[in-house]
Amino acid sequence: MLTHLASLTLIFIISLTLLPTARAHGYVAQVTIDGTLYVGNVPNASPTPSIVRQINNVAPVKGANNSNLNCGQDAQKAALVASANPGSKLTFSWKGGDGSDWPHNIGPIMTYMTPCLNTTCDQYDSTNAMWFKVDEVGLESGNSTWYQQNLMNGYPANVTIPETLEPGEYLIRHEIIALHLANEMGGAEFYPSCTQVQVKGSQTGGPLANETVTFPGGYSDTAPGIYDPNIFNTPLDNYVFPGPPIAQFVLDSSGSSSNSSSSSSPSPTSSSPVPLPSSTGSGAGNASCKLRVQSMNVQRPRSVSRIMRDLLF
Repeated sequence: MLTHLASLTLIFIISLTLLPTARAHGYVAQVTIDGTLYVGNVPNASPTPSIVRQINNVAPVKGANNSNLNCGQDAQKAALVASANPGSKLTFSWKGGDGSDWPHNIGPIMTYMTPCLNTTCDQYDSTNAMWFKVDEVGLESGNSTWYQQNLMNGYPANVTIPETLEPGEYLIRHEIIALHLANEMGGAEFYPSCTQVQVKGSQTGGPLANETVTFPGGYSDTAPGIYDPNIFNTPLDNYVFPGPPIAQFVLDSSGSSSNSSSSSSPSPTSSSPVPLPSSTGSGAGNASCKLRVQSMNVQRPRSVSRIMRDLLF
């Protein structure tokens, strides 16, 4: 009898230790583009057509040289490519591993883009992609609260596609860096997610070669925005975002200027937040099925853009 009780106690203790592990990490459950909803896949679940590349688990990527820093843990190409426009408003709804709200509230939220070269984004291998930054949000006014807190409160992150971006198919790499363990070397937790879009229009804007980075390669574990022994000493003045600066053509099109401790984004998470839609994971009802069919009709150019010819040749 005592042995049986001891076994049950051990199982109970183990289950308690596993529950916070599942909750303490997460993924992009939903994306909206100008109000149109696209549902992501629960990590490691049976996939359904989506524009979000599915990861295989909710654990963070650890280490700036980790190959999974590209698009997330063993990220797989998504089946769909969504239509978007210059200036389109996107929201990214993050969920904890158990379906609850995002569990972390310390660290920046950053967004990058890269063109899908010589193919469509549903076939594009992003291993050697050259990424340019289009958005970054860190600390709110007062330097004591991070915009990431809004995700913990159940709101999505807001991102705008640059108004002058050259048309073509792009991967959008939306990323949270959780810094609650960043007071120790290697403690930062990276949560990248990649979404496939086609940007329409006739614009000509794009990054300079020195504004692009690879992942891994764009960060260092010793960078002040990734390793910070004083991360809990708030107010945290002059936080330095890791990675390259926001591409100049993005700043020019939005009329913004770069800032080391606040966002150049026209719509950070705390600005008029919209509550998360109620459905999550791989099921979104009849409405989302209709949206998926619509997004299947995206036109898919296969030529190398002028921007990338300038960068690569």
